[in-house]
Amino acid sequence: MKVLVVNCGSSSVKYTLFEMDTEKKIAWGIIECIGLPEAYYKKQTAGSEEQKESVKVTNHMEAVELIIKNLMDKQTGSIKNIDEISVIGHRIVHGGDKFSKSVLVDEEVKKGLKECFSIAPLHTPGHYAGILAVEKMLPGIPSVLVFDTAFHQTIPDYAYMYALPYELYEKEHIRKYGFHGTSHNYVSQRAAAMLGKPIEETKIITCHLGNGSSLAAVEYGKVIDTSMGFTPLQGVVMGSRCGDIDPAVIPYIINIDKEYAAAEDLNILLNKKSGLLGISGLSGDMRTIVKAVAAGNKKAKLAFEMLCYSVKKYISSYFGILNGTDALVFTAGIGENSPSVREHICKNLSALGIEMDIDKNNEPSSSERFVSTENSKVKIMIIPTNEELMIVRESKRVLTND
Repeated sequence: MKVLVVNCGSSSVKYTLFEMDTEKKIAWGIIECIGLPEAYYKKQTAGSEEQKESVKVTNHMEAVELIIKNLMDKQTGSIKNIDEISVIGHRIVHGGDKFSKSVLVDEEVKKGLKECFSIAPLHTPGHYAGILAVEKMLPGIPSVLVFDTAFHQTIPDYAYMYALPYELYEKEHIRKYGFHGTSHNYVSQRAAAMLGKPIEETKIITCHLGNGSSLAAVEYGKVIDTSMGFTPLQGVVMGSRCGDIDPAVIPYIINIDKEYAAAEDLNILLNKKSGLLGISGLSGDMRTIVKAVAAGNKKAKLAFEMLCYSVKKYISSYFGILNGTDALVFTAGIGENSPSVREHICKNLSALGIEMDIDKNNEPSSSERFVSTENSKVKIMIIPTNEELMIVRESKRVLTND
């Protein structure tokens, strides 16, 4: 039996088809740039090379339908009959206060998800369209929603509350939720395994660093704090998101600049025009920033240092609230692939027992590994994230009511 994982982003749909028992990937791919002329479809199977083609898809519904048609193609598909699929697992960015754990989809769940549109407007409508497309193309096959926010449900109230009037929490549910939970969950479990200890005996700081980035303090397998908040805007400096700023800057900008007087325009400024992109004026992609730093670009250097400094501050903060840590984990696009970012973040953290082996850090590898010195009290690890595998396991657990 097979599990299909569907991950609808704001302008993309990723998918992976797994063999349920062996957890091996059968087919995977992505449709990017949905709704744009440059939309393309990359796909691969366990026995074939990657293929890429231009496609015309105007929305997430069409993208998911195209993917399923391709998977069921009589000549090249990986599925002969829809009954081969036991369950579809959907990655959902934001469950708000309505969903604290993975759930089987029914009409009540879909209604609740629609009510989350307003707090994650870039992602949740796409998730919802993906669910409807799957129901249309694979009728009768159960779907499970796995929420990025669920792993952070163990954060205590004194850490997830904002010091705003309490009625805003009661009426509008404004509080910290946290994101990238599926990734933090996966890498913290792998870190415990690499340490050779039960996760219930570990204290771990996980750094999910990509275009969007977040950190989590994981104590005995449970999150006690994370850097993202009510939305994925809060926290460290990111590709095009500002991260933490003085909230009073927002009304100040509204008052002085008519271009950003509307909430949506201000939202775009903070989410899509800030971060590495806003500071450097070049790009939100760390690879471009690193090249520009090497070429002597001062604004790129400033953006690079701001991002690393913000991550270092959270690590130091979480070291304090955990009262020490066994491991510091880097994952996701930047965390796994940028030695210079990892080195800059870990520089001068020896007082916390964090000592990096620079040679190990610079060794090219896509495998999980240690990059700390032999004497480092805190083990520094690079662990490739695998959110899709976590979604498979969660979907199977919900389906079997385990």
